[in-house]
Formats: sequence, structure tokens, C-alpha cells
Amino acid sequence: MARVVLAGPRRWLGYGALVVVFAVVCGLLSWWQFARNEEAAERIRQVADNWDAAPVPLGEVLASPSDPFDPADTWTPVRMTGEYDTANQLLVRGRPRDGRPGFEVLVPFVPDDGRGVLVVDRGWVPVGETQGEVPDFVPPAPRGPITVVARLKAGEPSVPGRSAPEGQVATIELPLIASITGLDVFTSAYGVLDSEPGSTLSAAPARASRPEPDPGPHLSYAVQWILFAIFAAAALVWAIRNERLQADPDYVPKPRRAKIGEGDAAEEDALLDGPSTR
Repeated sequence: MARVVLAGPRRWLGYGALVVVFAVVCGLLSWWQFARNEEAAERIRQVADNWDAAPVPLGEVLASPSDPFDPADTWTPVRMTGEYDTANQLLVRGRPRDGRPGFEVLVPFVPDDGRGVLVVDRGWVPVGETQGEVPDFVPPAPRGPITVVARLKAGEPSVPGRSAPEGQVATIELPLIASITGLDVFTSAYGVLDSEPGSTLSAAPARASRPEPDPGPHLSYAVQWILFAIFAAAALVWAIRNERLQADPDYVPKPRRAKIGEGDAAEEDALLDGPSTR
């Protein structure tokens, strides 16, 4: 069966359609990268605005456990007085830090005002040397009345297919933690421990550090996708123009410019190939 080949304008219309589709895909990918860059910029702004702010009472940000959490309040420090519920301590598995696997230590904190229970991430501990499923040692939380300053973060979603043994959770899924502990837990946000003024404990989990202001490569990726679309369109225009020039009966290709020394070599070859003068 003879193969049908599109010729002339029909063929270039097909190529043009492919370039349009490619450009649309590049545009969507570029828009997605611009959106991710804006999200990264917003996270950086939140750290800059909230990290060094003066602590406020928890009730000024979250009045009740069912209140939604405003993302603009991420990293806002809150001050609470009450007690840790050490009997309901949980470990979040699968939390690497500085290249080492480990756990985050979650302890519910019960404020004196009775508004609800805030889950506090007291910090990180490494996996055990002999048994990786549990840490060798988890520094205990202070007992008795204490004042705590913690930075608020939104709770984490569940991850399908991930599970955890008793006493552990796969993510900081606050509704699940409320179900496990049976406490009236704030289900939209938890606290990342900043300080425990007055605590006399000599050991504590490794505290979270200030996030680095790194926007990531999203902006450069967005520009790259735009350039890919431009290059594809430019290549199509160049190919069409080149074909039309070659199809013009009056078209005369420009003579190729000889490289330096190329003419002398050609003359020497002609003399060698010519009839002998002997």
C-alpha cells in the first residue's frame, strides 16, 4: 500500500497544529511552576512576618478546637499555661533530619483556660541504634504546670497506604490523633515547640529551626517552559521559510564561503591529478 504523504500547506498545517498543542502544554506547565513559585514566596513571607513576632495567647488565634486555621497565621507563636498529657505521647515515624531517620515527638498540651487540647511537637529524636522501629530514648516532657511557647502549623493530611504501630502515627493527622487519644484536640493546627520557660529538664528532643528562605527552582522552570514553546514556534517558521525559498525557481543559494587554506589545497590537488609534464 502506498504511503500517503501530506505535501505543501497541508503538511505544514499538521506541523503547526502539533506546535500549537506543544505550546499549550508548555504554557500550562509554566503556569503551574509560576503558581508553585508564588506558594514558596508566600511561605517565605509567613516566616518573615510571623517567626519573630511576640507570642500571643492561643485564644487570639484559635478560639475552639473546631476553628479553622488561617494559613496566614503559620508560624505565629502562641503562649499557653497548663500541663502536658504525657500519657498520650505519640511518635511520628519516617521523619529524616540531616540525613538521619527519626521521629517527631508529639505530646498533647492541656491549657488552663479549658479551650481544648493543642498537640505540641516537642522536637526530633533519631531511630534506635539496635531497633529502628523505636528510638532508644525519648526525653520526657516536663510534668506539672508549665508555660509553653509554640508556633502554629496546619495539620497534615493522611497518606493512603501508610500505617504505624501502636504509639505512633504516620503523619500529624489531627483528627486521627483526637480519635486515638480521646481528647478534645484542636483539629486544624498544632504547635511546634519554641520554648518551655522555667523547665529544668536537662534533655529534650531536638527543636525545629527557622525555615530557610529558599524559593526553589520554580521560577526558572517556568521561564524554561516558555522558551521551549518559543523555540518550537521559531523552528516551524524557519522550516516553512526555508522550504518556500528552495521551491522558488529564482532562488539561488549563496555560495559556500571557502575556509582559510581551502582554495590552495584544491589547486594543489588539481595539479597532482593533471597530466604529467615529464
